[in-house]
Amino acid sequence: MKKSVILGAATIAGLAAGAAMAGTVDDVKARGKLNCGVTTGLVGFAAPDANGEWQGFDVSLCRAVAAAVLGDANAVEFVPTTGKTRFTALASGEIDMLARNTTWTFSRDVDLKFEFTGVNYYDGQGFMVPKALGVSSAKELDGARVCIQTGTTTELNLADFFRANNISYEPVPIETNAEAQQQYLAGACDVYTTDASGLAATRATFEAPDEHILLPEIISKEPLGPLVRHGDHEWGDVVRWTLNALVSAEELGVTSANIDELSAGTDNPEINRLLGTEGTLGEMLGLDADWAAKAIKAGGNYGEIFAKNIGEETPIGLARGLNAQWTEGGLLYSPPFR
Repeated sequence: MKKSVILGAATIAGLAAGAAMAGTVDDVKARGKLNCGVTTGLVGFAAPDANGEWQGFDVSLCRAVAAAVLGDANAVEFVPTTGKTRFTALASGEIDMLARNTTWTFSRDVDLKFEFTGVNYYDGQGFMVPKALGVSSAKELDGARVCIQTGTTTELNLADFFRANNISYEPVPIETNAEAQQQYLAGACDVYTTDASGLAATRATFEAPDEHILLPEIISKEPLGPLVRHGDHEWGDVVRWTLNALVSAEELGVTSANIDELSAGTDNPEINRLLGTEGTLGEMLGLDADWAAKAIKAGGNYGEIFAKNIGEETPIGLARGLNAQWTEGGLLYSPPFR
């Protein structure tokens, strides 16, 4: 088993080295479309709506990058990926970037040869159980059957948590969130564990969400963010600074409602540089001067995207918490646009 894991990593690294030979910015421009890897479906983060159009928090980042590079937020091909297929899809060049609830870890960055371009959601692994199970703590789950997505950090964290607490469990392997939901509701497992945001999003789709609870334990750090292949720094800069533009826009008070007015010029030099009315930041990226303005117009600033897709007024109901701006006690922080 260990040998196959090592070979798998080496294969992905080899694919990444080959795919990184091309300039992804030029590829995307020539194609006229961004190929963005997302989940197979997690409401609030990435899932098709009733009309078949992809919607969600991660989807919004894909659209922002497409708007920045191509001037068209709809010029995106969404490529569904599972926990097992996502890295091969990116390394092989099937997708240009991955925006799929993926945790930034040492081995993915260094060994698999990917480049995380920031954190768009600070998360942690949690547990969901039916109220009827009568459990109030994850430490009471000795002998439980646990639905767990294979090929994820949550699979490894789960093993660590149960070993550290000297309790046992029976893993019920699943590949997609839809499969986990089906198995959990069918009673094939007692517990579903994944990122706490994913649990909240999944529970929001249940017919009776109040019959299920999230246990208090958060057993890991899960900094989720977009990633690209190693070695294509120009493309990494584009994705990184598009995310930073959305974060800075919220901090600076640039919204989808006032961006047209502010794009005429303001007394704040950083807003002017962000929106391209001063300086040459767009030229440095190989993009139009108003690249960031286009990205922000695609779906609003970070706060607007959060509120619309996963915030407290949505069925998912996530508080900003660690994902609040640094000025509001959170961890959200963009380097300066200077």
